[in-house]
Amino acid sequence: MKTIDILQETYSALLSNKVRTGLTMLGIVIGISSVIAMVSIGKGAQSTIETNIQSIGSNLIQVIPGVQGGAGSQVSQGRGTAKTLTYDDALNIKEKISSIKAVAPELSGRYQITGKGTNTNTSVVGVTADYSDVRNISIAEGSFISEQHFRGMSKVAVLGPTTRDDLFGEGVYVIGQNIRINNIQFKIIGVTTSKGGSGFLNQDDRVFIPLTSAQKFLAGDPYLSNISVQVLDNSLMAESQIQITNLLLELHNISDKAQPDFSILNQNDIVATASSITQTFTILLGAVAGISLLVGGIGIMNMMLTTVTERTREIGLRKAIGAKRKDINLQFLIEAVVITLLGGIIGVLLGSIASFFINLSGLIQTKISLNSILLAFSVSAVIGVAFGYYPARRASNLNPIDALRYE
Repeated sequence: MKTIDILQETYSALLSNKVRTGLTMLGIVIGISSVIAMVSIGKGAQSTIETNIQSIGSNLIQVIPGVQGGAGSQVSQGRGTAKTLTYDDALNIKEKISSIKAVAPELSGRYQITGKGTNTNTSVVGVTADYSDVRNISIAEGSFISEQHFRGMSKVAVLGPTTRDDLFGEGVYVIGQNIRINNIQFKIIGVTTSKGGSGFLNQDDRVFIPLTSAQKFLAGDPYLSNISVQVLDNSLMAESQIQITNLLLELHNISDKAQPDFSILNQNDIVATASSITQTFTILLGAVAGISLLVGGIGIMNMMLTTVTERTREIGLRKAIGAKRKDINLQFLIEAVVITLLGGIIGVLLGSIASFFINLSGLIQTKISLNSILLAFSVSAVIGVAFGYYPARRASNLNPIDALRYE
């Protein structure tokens, strides 16, 4: 048979029972659109997490006081709250390790902050002038903490936009106004650009003050809660982490490398871990949605078996006038493949539209990848061949005499 003849026969066969063909195709459409939508949600979540991690700074290594407890021990040994890191540690890291671009020590804590008749409880971060570069902080109004503020223990503050809105109202110009942190007055000199986030991860709900002011007026001691280290190049991250570890062990007079009084977090490791988790999440979503594809494939097989039974006399007549077994086999196989490919195209369109509206709603970010679309078409073709092969083979193996006698 010629290709054009096969296509015409396929067209006529599928349109001869439009409702059955449409319902069979619907299973594939739902399956493919579900896979596209679910994978796009997973990819979007992965992209969002990676973006949030990168937004805190690039090529970043964080040194945290205290250590994580091992197996059988307590969950934490003062990690993040222990008093083991000082400003001298930060200076030594910057001066003695050549691969370091900048160092930003910080001291953070939650305090009650009052404005003009309003108050809020939020994170107050004592920082140095390098903090804005290391942690990708940009200023929307005014200026950031300077070296002069740091050395002079100035009572100045830079507000995040959420904190500004909570204390003074949305979008109000607050430069030059005063706030009280722990009943100590600070003058506002700047407002940062919004980074987004929510809850404890809201990077806009913070107040930045000079590190020396935080140590003297709020904490009352010289210790740090974190040291952020920016490395010159991403390829130097692992080496820099080892050098920082060895330097701090020496500075803290710790001979046992297995018992440091600090922890080091490598941004690359955090991104890799987060990516691994979201990839597993994406695979799980895709697998759950893929079950509907299996159901759709079974529907195609059921339809094609029914079609073979209904067209038994037609098959016998074709064989009697010279149609070969491969022609019959190819005819029914192409019908199954056409149904799945058409369903795949519609499914990709519906899945893309669903992903667009999910993204538009703002509930979660979605990201459609070319690989997921190619995978959808590949799966459609495989399902068409896999579930159409048996009915096609059954049709081609019919005895023409028995087929002609079939009622």
